[in-house]
Amino acid sequence: MGKNREVGRSMKVTKAELSVGLYLAAIVVAVACTVKAHAVTVAILARVGDSEPPIMSSLFAATIASLVVALGTGLFLILPTIRAQLREQGKLRSLAGTLEQRSQHLEQAALTDPLTGLRNRRCFDRMFEEYVVAFDRVGRPVGLLLFDLDKFKAVNDTYGHDVGDEVLKAVAGCLTDFARHRDVVARLGGEEFAIIVTNMSAPGLVSFAERIRQAISGLTIRVGDVKLRTTVSVGLASSEPGDGCAAIFKRADVNLYKAKQAGRNRVSAGSAAGVLLGTNA
Repeated sequence: MGKNREVGRSMKVTKAELSVGLYLAAIVVAVACTVKAHAVTVAILARVGDSEPPIMSSLFAATIASLVVALGTGLFLILPTIRAQLREQGKLRSLAGTLEQRSQHLEQAALTDPLTGLRNRRCFDRMFEEYVVAFDRVGRPVGLLLFDLDKFKAVNDTYGHDVGDEVLKAVAGCLTDFARHRDVVARLGGEEFAIIVTNMSAPGLVSFAERIRQAISGLTIRVGDVKLRTTVSVGLASSEPGDGCAAIFKRADVNLYKAKQAGRNRVSAGSAAGVLLGTNA
């Protein structure tokens, strides 16, 4: 789309450029017509046995010379204007390109969590809606994993927010490492994260969440002289035919609460699945 707009802008012709083009075309046509008329006249005279009068040759030469002078003068006077316009158009195109890049960067920034580089809540909501609708049409499930760092407030209170930020970035990196190509990893806010998982069965979703939980609990996070570990509680839900985003998110959120209530550092898939995996934090 951006390339098409650029091509459209480059094809636009200003009134000045059109005037120059018409002027030069008129000179060329006048020269061509003069040459043609002279050739026809000479041919006719030759047929009747007359030679070209000297005055006609002089007039022809003078006409051609005048047209050439007019062409040269026009080019001499107009070319600087054309060059200036081309430079100005180049600057405008460059400025437009710069503004378009900045717009894209701002749009990207509006959808990205600045600390972790993951998608933010705004982007998550948009993509979750798109995924649920698209996969429901083809009868395939969409899974949702909600993560909440256990006792994260104590990390900030004990070590400071700079250490807490490093913990968040380490967890974000771990989630990204586990996510597949089409999965969406997002930071919802604070110490809450989410992964939208596509085309995975409920048992597979539970196993996937458990592997991530174990990996995070095995992280050793070093910030200066501080070395610490963290754990997460995970609630998950899988879409059912006709489900909306709100219903799926609510089930996952309820299961996250159950994981917290059961002792943290575990995965909860709800009573329907009969799954509660993990160990006490």
